[in-house]
Amino acid sequence: MTLTLGSLTWSRAVDRLDLLAEPTAAALSGWAAVAPEVADAVQVTEIDPELADTAAMTEAYDLPLVVSANCVLVSGRRAGDERVAAAVVRATTRADVNNAVKRLLDVRKASFLPMDRAVEESGMEYGGITPIGLPTGYRVLLDAGVAEADPDAGGTVIIGSGLRRSKIALPGALLATAPGVEVVEGLALA
Repeated sequence: MTLTLGSLTWSRAVDRLDLLAEPTAAALSGWAAVAPEVADAVQVTEIDPELADTAAMTEAYDLPLVVSANCVLVSGRRAGDERVAAAVVRATTRADVNNAVKRLLDVRKASFLPMDRAVEESGMEYGGITPIGLPTGYRVLLDAGVAEADPDAGGTVIIGSGLRRSKIALPGALLATAPGVEVVEGLALA
């Protein structure tokens, strides 16, 4: 199965693990082993790493902005215990860190992880962090809007690959079934 999306050429991610960060490749391989449909449904494409940021990528490769989803890493503390989560929302929205994420983590204050720490702990490059392959213990919060088919995006969503030089495309409904993913209503703000 070859996906046509924008001006990019896509292929099965399981056949191009070289285009994924190591933790992403390992997580995707493990997921595909228990859910065979993942092997055909999850696609990858190579991009110019200078165009990894969502706005630049969508313009350069003729993609609708709504097809992209952003993944941010957030943390907070409760009784001395740190709680970390990834918040995944469509690129046309932003994560409700101050209310929804804070409430879900049950912390007084939630903040974005510093870039150096996010990169080191995830084993992924800044600008390519993805919900697939995050460290054990990180909660993965997916806005329900990402899981639903958007009329302008079809059922597909583009996420990071863990590297700036590539992107992953998959059905949003499938991403909602990835190991550890929690679908959350109202995670995103318009």
